[in-house]
Amino acid sequence: MKHNLKNNTAILVFANSSHIDERQKAFPKSKQLFQALTAKTISTVHKTHLPYFHFSESEQIGHSFGERFLNAIARVFEKGYSQVITIGNDTPQLSVEHLLETEKQLNANKFVLGPSTDGGFYLMGLNKSQFESSNFSKLAWQTSTVFNQLQKQLEQTEITVQCLAYLSDVDNAIDASCLLNSSTYLSPDIRHLLIQICSIAKYQIEDRSTSFYSFYFTNNLHNKGSPALLH
Repeated sequence: MKHNLKNNTAILVFANSSHIDERQKAFPKSKQLFQALTAKTISTVHKTHLPYFHFSESEQIGHSFGERFLNAIARVFEKGYSQVITIGNDTPQLSVEHLLETEKQLNANKFVLGPSTDGGFYLMGLNKSQFESSNFSKLAWQTSTVFNQLQKQLEQTEITVQCLAYLSDVDNAIDASCLLNSSTYLSPDIRHLLIQICSIAKYQIEDRSTSFYSFYFTNNLHNKGSPALLH
């Protein structure tokens, strides 16, 4: 956790520990993958030279995902920052450039969203004046429509929304396969883990029964705005 009020923008890494991710996202090598993804995310954040806070389950307060997420944002604002960039740990394509572009757009008083290919979002950047906890709490968090819901909600205000490029997150083995088949650059350690995940899941599906497809590829929970179930 890095705290520096010389900059009015802080990054909030809202991500559970690999122990919880392993339990919630039950697919092969999930613990090792999310350890690597969290390390990669923190490394990317460090390179921006922006202050940041990592809220794992031990820092999160609230009964529902939405409550915990919104409370974390509020707590960063309470520390004196006027702009917050929220991210998770499950988007290996997230770059320093995405974060710095978000800061630039926030300085122009825009609301920034990084849409995920599954209907959620991997990044949300907002100014303190744009933070309406009561409105955000009405969103259907962890569904495949939350990005569209939030965008429509913001369209009813005078807030200007700036969207970044669509990126893919990793919530199950099929996401791992899609990333490997894309032309996206992946760090060697993460690529190696994704290859292992796909190989193990494929073997267990073929070796035992097709029910493993449902378990490894669809039955899991997701971070941030990502859907809790694939549709």
